[in-house]
Amino acid sequence: MKIGVVGIIIEKDRSMVESVQKILSSFADVILSRTGLPDREREIYVISLIVRGSNERISALSGKLGRLNSVTVKTAVTELPTSSQDE
Repeated sequence: MKIGVVGIIIEKDRSMVESVQKILSSFADVILSRTGLPDREREIYVISLIVRGSNERISALSGKLGRLNSVTVKTAVTELPTSSQDE
């Protein structure tokens, strides 16, 4: 199980916000937290996510977002320590 941060930047193309939202909704099972900041003056929209899930699921989320035009994605993940509660 991994935990991490996904940074999403949408530049100049407000129409991509809807596509990003659809992808995020389909990955709701791995998203713990989401914060968004629209900078309409500069036409930049920033979303930060805290995610927890399998490496495959987090990578799929990042990959789908990264294939969208005008969208840049950076992901940092680490392994969650195991505890007796996970067993």
